[in-house]
Amino acid sequence: MAINLDRPIEELTPRELEVLRLMAQGLPNRKIAEQLAVNERTIKHHVSEILSKLGVDNRTQAITFAATHGLITLN
Repeated sequence: MAINLDRPIEELTPRELEVLRLMAQGLPNRKIAEQLAVNERTIKHHVSEILSKLGVDNRTQAITFAATHGLITLN
């Protein structure tokens, strides 16, 4: 599935934005979970929600989409 710009973007929660920012730093789920002091399954759920809400298939597309639409900044 390609990025679908025709559908409205569902708003990400503050925690999902935090996870997305850490994803953009290249951290795997395990490291994100450690940094946020949560279970890795929780992060997997957040990543799944992020992909669904943004209408993308993978982490790279999510990061690209988020950066393009001003949801995150890349350093």
